[in-house]
Amino acid sequence: MGTADVEAVWRVESARIVAALTRFTGDFGLAEDAAQEAVAEALVSWQRASPANPAGWLMATARRRAIDAIRRRVALQERYALLAADPALAQEIDPDRIDDDVLALMFVSCHPLLSREARVALTLRVVGGLSTEEIARAFLVSVPTVQARITRGKKAIAAAGVPFELPPAGERRERLGGVLSVLYVIFTEGSTATSGDRLLRPDVAYEAIRLARTLAALQPDEPEVHGLLALCELTAARFPARTGPDGTPILLEDQDRRLWDFPAIRRGLAALARASQRGLGPYGLQAAIAATHASAASVEETDWARIVRLYETLGRVAPSPVVELNRAVAVAMASGPAPALAIVDELIASNRLPGSHLVPTVRGELLTRLGRLPEARAELELAARLCANQRERSVLLGKAAALN
Repeated sequence: MGTADVEAVWRVESARIVAALTRFTGDFGLAEDAAQEAVAEALVSWQRASPANPAGWLMATARRRAIDAIRRRVALQERYALLAADPALAQEIDPDRIDDDVLALMFVSCHPLLSREARVALTLRVVGGLSTEEIARAFLVSVPTVQARITRGKKAIAAAGVPFELPPAGERRERLGGVLSVLYVIFTEGSTATSGDRLLRPDVAYEAIRLARTLAALQPDEPEVHGLLALCELTAARFPARTGPDGTPILLEDQDRRLWDFPAIRRGLAALARASQRGLGPYGLQAAIAATHASAASVEETDWARIVRLYETLGRVAPSPVVELNRAVAVAMASGPAPALAIVDELIASNRLPGSHLVPTVRGELLTRLGRLPEARAELELAARLCANQRERSVLLGKAAALN
């Protein structure tokens, strides 16, 4: 077995292995380190002989590495003796505890005491099984930066004595929101990269979808889990049509909808139906908006009035300037650019999205439709200066140049 085989097994089994080790050692950092050491050993050993049970081999090797580490801690000899004698870890994983273990691992990785960057890095590393190099490439930061975030996160968890357990029932739903927000951040970075020379990072987005599916299987009765999964599936369904062969962005009105991923749309609609059973939350409402787009044959045939109503509801449930900006876009399609421009100008007057390229982008589009071309060109040029993504910037500059 080669490197790719090791990576494939690790990607699938990492969360269960780290979770099982954490439960038995009571040390999140130790468990993750031991698991990584097992992967490093597998890269060498599996080239000589392939194990019959790769996941079991990784579990057993990681267990030995954990025991070795505990042995070196003189003050923990009693704990070592208990761990070494525990027959449960001689097996691959306790099947009766897998679901709770992986869910607890998600809650620990997304603990609110950590910074958003640390939560994202830890979740991708210990739950998603990504290497520090993969995380660094995904978010366009250096490997040492990712390593530092992971190290700080593990130290913070250890210093705070965060237990490896599911939060009490009264806290779980509140804490679940933090887990969902981390997955949402990961997905949005993949669906529209904040910087770099690519509009999309599908590998990042699909990793978020994989984690969301895992969470939906672990928490089947939580509507917002299915809402987030639906939003991700329906948004990712448009990926094949969002860029040309050379990576150039293609706007929604110009996309070939025949290229959309219709199985993903069906999965998204199924998840949305489950989310709708108890009323839609913020992620479910966003998914309903995406479903309205997915159900339309063209931009002209889209039910923009419905989208406006959904954004109005979303604005009441989870108000934010981005929601207002998106509502303005929908209003422009449903009622014309003039009332939409009033919404955008109100956002500018209240300074609710300072430094964002999105506001001048939308304002430039609205001014173009109103025939105020010099003002529109100035807004689009401003948006290009503020935009960190090279692909988006080129589109903005192209639009501005066309108004000369």
